[in-house]
Amino acid sequence: MPEVLKAPLVVEFPFTRSLGPVQSAFLTGLRERVVLGVRASDGRVLVPPVEYDPVTAEEIRDLVPVGLTGTVTTWAWNHEPRRGQPLATPFAWVLVRLDGADTALLHALDAPGPDVVHTGMRVRVRWAGQRTGAITDIACFEPYDGEVSTVTVHAGEFENPVTGIVAAARLDYTYSPGRAQTAYIDALGGRRTVGERCPSCRKVYVPPRGACPTCGVATAEQVEVGPRGTVTTFCIVNIKAKNLDIEVPYVYAHIALDGAGLALHGRIGGIPYDEVRMGLRVEPVWTEGARYPDHYRPTGEPDADYDTYKELL
Repeated sequence: MPEVLKAPLVVEFPFTRSLGPVQSAFLTGLRERVVLGVRASDGRVLVPPVEYDPVTAEEIRDLVPVGLTGTVTTWAWNHEPRRGQPLATPFAWVLVRLDGADTALLHALDAPGPDVVHTGMRVRVRWAGQRTGAITDIACFEPYDGEVSTVTVHAGEFENPVTGIVAAARLDYTYSPGRAQTAYIDALGGRRTVGERCPSCRKVYVPPRGACPTCGVATAEQVEVGPRGTVTTFCIVNIKAKNLDIEVPYVYAHIALDGAGLALHGRIGGIPYDEVRMGLRVEPVWTEGARYPDHYRPTGEPDADYDTYKELL
């Protein structure tokens, strides 16, 4: 049995959100080296602040400045920092209750080792050199054995307040296509397309899934299909994708390869976009070194009769 493929995969996109008045004041304050909390209905000062009271659920806007020094309430040592974390060297994740606050703020503590970190230790804010109005304006916390910092009176009003933030959402993981699709991908390397036949309904799935989604039984019998096929349905793409060097408009279609019981996706080329039609007979076009067809082009055959592909729409 051939080795099952696996490869690292990254899903990443920017996440944009607007800010309410409390979060806007909090992040703008960080830009100006001011830490603001918010007073709840029970008198507690919450840092980081929230927009709605955790007890009554009512909107709260009573901003309260707090100190730049505080106390570690709990911690965990990070031996191997990951990409995007606050520090590149080992550090402690800490919950810090800033002086004047009743709740703790999660951030990084720059310490030489876990032996010097303990609950109850005193720390202070280390500001980032360049601040933009984000939680990263606090570069980290650092150990501190001096006096309690003086709290600067502030109403929470700033010029050019931060009204929104953009955060990169990213997921790194290892993907394996499994036995069936590994065989499919390996066959594409030889410019062949293979599917698997269900032993019950006899439908040939391309790409194969390892099991029939209709009958629920495992599939193992490999069947070579194509290379020619029929356009079943299609759409005209008019918006250019940033990562595709293809001029718009172009056509993306469902193509039922000869012998397959399921249509797959493919781009149609070699014909004006407004001449693509259901029933058009097409064949794959490969580029040198590619592991899958670059696009499909017309074969010149007569169009397929509708009844031959209607079950694959």
